[in-house]
Amino acid sequence: MTLAPSPFRPRRPLRAALLGAVAAVAIGAAVVGTGAFAPSFAVADTQQTSAGPASFADVVDRVKSSVVSVKVKMDETSDAQSDFQGTPQFPPGTPFERFFRDFGAPDNGDQGDTPTPRHPQHHLTQAQGSGFFISSDGYIVTNNHVVDHATEVTVTTSDGKTLPAKVIGADPKTDLALLKVKAPGTYPFVKFATHAPRVGDWVIAVGNPFGLGGTVTAGIVSARGRDIGSGPYDDFIQIDAPVNHGNSGGPTFNTDGDVVGVNTAIFSPSGGSVGIGFAISSDVVEKVVDQLKSDGVVERGWLGIEIQPVTQDIADSLGLKTASGALVAKENKDAPAAQAGVKVGDVVTAVNGQSVADARELARRVADLGPKKTADLTIWRDGAQQTVTVTLGTMPNDKEAMNDLGSSKPDVGQASIAKLGLTLEHGHDGVTITDVDPNSVAADKGLQQGDVILEASSKAVEHPNEVAQAFDTARADGKKSVLLRVRSGDNVRFVALPVQAAS
Repeated sequence: MTLAPSPFRPRRPLRAALLGAVAAVAIGAAVVGTGAFAPSFAVADTQQTSAGPASFADVVDRVKSSVVSVKVKMDETSDAQSDFQGTPQFPPGTPFERFFRDFGAPDNGDQGDTPTPRHPQHHLTQAQGSGFFISSDGYIVTNNHVVDHATEVTVTTSDGKTLPAKVIGADPKTDLALLKVKAPGTYPFVKFATHAPRVGDWVIAVGNPFGLGGTVTAGIVSARGRDIGSGPYDDFIQIDAPVNHGNSGGPTFNTDGDVVGVNTAIFSPSGGSVGIGFAISSDVVEKVVDQLKSDGVVERGWLGIEIQPVTQDIADSLGLKTASGALVAKENKDAPAAQAGVKVGDVVTAVNGQSVADARELARRVADLGPKKTADLTIWRDGAQQTVTVTLGTMPNDKEAMNDLGSSKPDVGQASIAKLGLTLEHGHDGVTITDVDPNSVAADKGLQQGDVILEASSKAVEHPNEVAQAFDTARADGKKSVLLRVRSGDNVRFVALPVQAAS
């Protein structure tokens, strides 16, 4: 399954001046030797409304020896003209892209008519993060973005010992990595919590912020199930225990001293903690770590479809009572779902009898089942519920290349559905949107110039009058909206436009 990518994926360390630009940023690799962060202080009137625990000292005494600082060396091939290696690649024209360009980052777009030749150079980068022992024989959990591209990894224990370590395996999709110290010995370790924390529970974060090491902060669980757009399996715990750059890979404990999460990102306009941090839930961490320990990689179940959430207007157009489930926007004809009979326009509402709330829950549920497992998918099709049995495949390690869907320019047949705010034109493989009124309902739904309408009300369209006819038919049938299947670049999705808007 494929979900829309996000520009906020954790990256390797950035310069301190750039960190404040990213709203949700990886907090792991605090770059060594790039200058101190200039602290700023603000005084605010506060009123303590309730007393917390008398002290966290007993818990900290039990767990602090299990937490380590992770130091990484990376030999990178860099551009001789740029100091911005590892800078996130944001879409052209976005505020983040403009921010980085203003700070001197290379412009990814126009390079001029005669670009200056660039000569790759090798340079050594050092970074620091956090981690923690999960077994007495020296296995350590940290973030993937802390050790990504590492040529050398060392860990420093709470008593100051520095030990060489190796990367056993890493999983970029969940931003987790498993290390093992090379030196034999018996190491203090912690275990994962058997119960998920509740919103409002106290938590304690221990880690290596800004390379300081052995730092303890406390707060509460602010929210659960957060999706910050970093990947298809986002299921973060939001905490307000202060965490900063260098805390990535470090543990968040409950008051029993069990690990409830792995700190991985913060939301911040300044690059420092503002009380909104994100930790990977321990139940996710356990599953990933078990596979990394046994196989070095994580294998996930795979349906081979592109899915999207079911909004209320989409639910109305399909006759669903509730806006839940995952809508199939595109299928790969050679993938398990298509071979089992799943079609574009189906809504997956349950897996093995357990209801699916949205597209991301379906992605996580199928991934957790694993390859070669059988899954009974409950789907909604043509106003009725049915069950399809699928034997899951193995999710590819890298995103599969998209099929060439053609880029032929449309020819004749210009037409306009003015009340929708769309100008449409005949195309060889659909109806091309040549203009969108920015104040129209079409613009509100995210339709843009250059999008191609492939289907209207589940029927393939090539002429603008076929789109208009779909609205006329829906109006006559008393339907509230028309479901359009739209291609935007390489992505295919469904958009429901209200019939009333075209009246």
